[in-house]
Amino acid sequence: MILTIAVAFFSIMGLLVLHEFGHFIVAKKFGIKVEEFGVGYPPRLFGKKIGETLYSVNLLPFGAFVRVPQVDGEETSMEEVVSFEKKPMRQKVLVLLGGVVSFWIMAAILFSIVFYLGAPQSISDEETQNLVNVKVQILSVSSDSPAEKAGIKSGDAIREMEIIASAGEEKIQIDKVKQVQDFTENHKGENIVLTIQRGDKLIEVPLVPRATHPEDEGSIGVTLVRTTDVRYSFWQSPIKGVEATFNMTLAVFDGWKTILSELIGGKGMPKGVQFVGPVGIVSLSAQAAQAGFAYFIQFIGMIAVYLAVFNILPIPSLDGGRLLFLAIEKIKGSPVNPKIEQNITVVFFGALILLMIYVTIKDIIRIF
Repeated sequence: MILTIAVAFFSIMGLLVLHEFGHFIVAKKFGIKVEEFGVGYPPRLFGKKIGETLYSVNLLPFGAFVRVPQVDGEETSMEEVVSFEKKPMRQKVLVLLGGVVSFWIMAAILFSIVFYLGAPQSISDEETQNLVNVKVQILSVSSDSPAEKAGIKSGDAIREMEIIASAGEEKIQIDKVKQVQDFTENHKGENIVLTIQRGDKLIEVPLVPRATHPEDEGSIGVTLVRTTDVRYSFWQSPIKGVEATFNMTLAVFDGWKTILSELIGGKGMPKGVQFVGPVGIVSLSAQAAQAGFAYFIQFIGMIAVYLAVFNILPIPSLDGGRLLFLAIEKIKGSPVNPKIEQNITVVFFGALILLMIYVTIKDIIRIF
C-alpha cells in the first residue's frame, strides 16, 4: 500500500513538473531568460547551473516553478530585453498557455495508452453482442451511506450478491445494473453480502440496504455503471485519446458552470460535489491504482484535465489570472500597475492556500 501511495504521489508530482516545463520550454523558444527551473519548492537541496538557467531540486515536493527576471524600472538593459514583461503580447500569452496545454497533452497521451491497453466503456443492460469482461462498477459512493460504512470504494466491481436467511440461501452472479437494483430493493433491511472485485482481489463485503434513503442515492448509496473493455489499434488510440480529452474538458467546464451558478444563486454547493486537496487526490489515485494499471493511468489523465481547466480559470495567482491581467492590459493600452497586480495576486494566493489547508484537513479526517 505504501508503494502504491508513493507511485500515486510522484505521478501527480510529475504532472505539476511537466506543467512548469510547458512554461519553461515556450519561454526558452521565445528567448526569454529563465533564471531557475525548480522541482519542488525552496529551501533548495541542490542545483546545477547550465547556461543561464539554474536547475534545482528543492525540499518541499508539492510542485515545481519557473523563475524569470522581474522588471520594475524604466531603464533599458539586456536583462529587460530577454525578460517576460518586455516580450510582445502574443508571446506572453503563449508562455502562460504553455503550462495549461501541457496538462492537455499529457491527458491525451495517457488516455491514448488506456485506449490501446483496453478501456472500460459504459454500456446498457440490453447490450449483449461482442462484450469482453463485462462488469457492474461503482462510479461513486455517497457519504454516510451503507456502502461507505462497509468500505466500498469507487472503481470497485460487484461480482456477486448473496443473502442467507431463514428461508434459505439466495445468490446471484452480477453482470447488469438492474440485478443490483432489484436485489437491494427486494432485501431492504436485511443482511446481504456483496462479492467485490478490487483490482486482482475478490472481497466479501456485508451490509444492510436502507429501507428509507435520499431520493437520489438508492438503498446502498452507490452510482453504478455497466462496462465492457474496448481496445483500439495503435493508430486509432491517439485519436480516441484526443477525443476523450476534449469531451472531458467540456464536461469539467460544464461542471464548474453548474457549481458557480448554484453558489451565485445562493443554493450552496451542488449535492454530491466536494473539493479534495492534495491528500484526497493522492488517496483517490492510490484507489485507482489498486483497481488496475489502466484505471490508474485513466485517473491521472482525468486529474490532468481538471488541473488544466482549474489553471485557466481567471483567478489571480493562476495562469488564467495572469491572462486576465494581460487582457486588461490589451484593452486599456498599458500594463496594470505592477504593485496592484502583485497585491491582488498575493491576496488570492493566500486565499487558495487557506482553502487548500481547509480541504486537506477535511481529507485527512475523512480518510483516516
